[in-house]
Amino acid sequence: MDAAVGELLREAAIRRERGQFAEAARAYAAVLSVRPNLPDAWYNLAYSQRMIGAYDQALTSYDEALARGAPHPEEILVNKAVIYSDFLRDDANAERALRAALSLAPDSVSALLNLGNLHEDRGEREAARSCYERILERDGENARALARLANALPADGGAEDLLDRLHKVVRRPQTLLEERTEAAFALGRLLDGCARYDEAFHAYAMANELSRSQTSTAYDRDGMERLVDQIIAAFPQAVARSSALSEHWSPIFVCGMFRSGSTLAEQVISGHPRVTAGGELEMIPALARKLSPFPAGAVSLNDAQLDQFARSYRAAVSRIFPGHDLVTDKRPDNFIYLGLIKRIFPRAKIVHTVRDVMDNILSVYFLHLDHNMNYASSLEDIAHYYVQYRRLMAHWRALYPDDILDFDYDLFVGRPKESAASLLAFLGLDWADECLALEQRKNLVRTASVWQVREPLYTRSSGRWRHYAKYLSGLRAYLSGRGVTAS
Repeated sequence: MDAAVGELLREAAIRRERGQFAEAARAYAAVLSVRPNLPDAWYNLAYSQRMIGAYDQALTSYDEALARGAPHPEEILVNKAVIYSDFLRDDANAERALRAALSLAPDSVSALLNLGNLHEDRGEREAARSCYERILERDGENARALARLANALPADGGAEDLLDRLHKVVRRPQTLLEERTEAAFALGRLLDGCARYDEAFHAYAMANELSRSQTSTAYDRDGMERLVDQIIAAFPQAVARSSALSEHWSPIFVCGMFRSGSTLAEQVISGHPRVTAGGELEMIPALARKLSPFPAGAVSLNDAQLDQFARSYRAAVSRIFPGHDLVTDKRPDNFIYLGLIKRIFPRAKIVHTVRDVMDNILSVYFLHLDHNMNYASSLEDIAHYYVQYRRLMAHWRALYPDDILDFDYDLFVGRPKESAASLLAFLGLDWADECLALEQRKNLVRTASVWQVREPLYTRSSGRWRHYAKYLSGLRAYLSGRGVTAS
């Protein structure tokens, strides 16, 4: 290998390790333009392209790596499947890639985990469990497979035989920290389902402590308050803007606190024949990152720029959901960006999901969320975040009172038809009986609520916090002191 190529490869590796993926991709592409028979360089190019959102290019580069004899082809096929599933919403090609990986390596844990997850997204419980059980046939103490198997069980039964196994892997020192954390959350869920509430709370507390230990940056309460202050200052009033695109097309935005019923609201809406469930789309947060620092970077946008953002958004949606009429964008944290959203799509309707504050906070605490959501592993931090979210939502409601509807989870499960009718009327949609046939829905669901929204409606999650009331007295006092009334 000549010196120039070697230097380019070293530069590319440094850029990749620093997270400078666009620069890394350019460097790998430069190498491969003169030395195309380097499978590892194709693999690293694909990874860099994936990280910057160039998904079609990444798939092509992975194929080049496979064609040129890259080692561990099954893992490359798994990487392709993740792109198809998570970013292109192409579950058919994702499944083909995973089955191709398993034909090369029938015991591939990553392929089986991803295939099981795909079955879960589709609501195929037995097929998902079969994937996890195949892993456990060879490694009965695989913490991740045990956790996934436990989470695929009904919430209220069939779990006793897994409790001891989960206890064992959680206590086992050699269990990898991330896998131990996942197992501890699954243990808490099973104990909760068995009505062993004290044990469940202690399992969740341990799981969150393990999760916090993997977070490099602690939740910054002052920083969150400053962000909300800055957003309110940046969007002090509703701005009237005409947009030819938004006159004819706008997504339906569903947002609110995590675990407040956003998946349920989306499933109700997408039962309508005109609506496609978009799930948690990335376009608005990605745009906000481009406008860094947000919100200051969004203040000076002119109408031409806003229309270009609207066109780019619609093009991205059309690529994932060709032939759609209306589509939902269900990113809970889009509540942060509602001022920007209403400037891009002036006629956008916002469905704001709400539920009992204590249930909401506890549900966040009981879920294994991404480490970037660094408030989620402490009840006190979740409560602080909740207060700031409520403060920001009060501002948006004052600006756009006619375009924001509160969808109350607790009211809906008690009076579903009445709540659904109000929701559809707000969106300008006629009544459709299919909107309440949740258990018959076959669309993909990629959230932690994947199993709940496929069941007939139930009320067991309303008032759930009362099982844990003795652990929450300080939390209720904190919320009350900040004007949030807890039940």
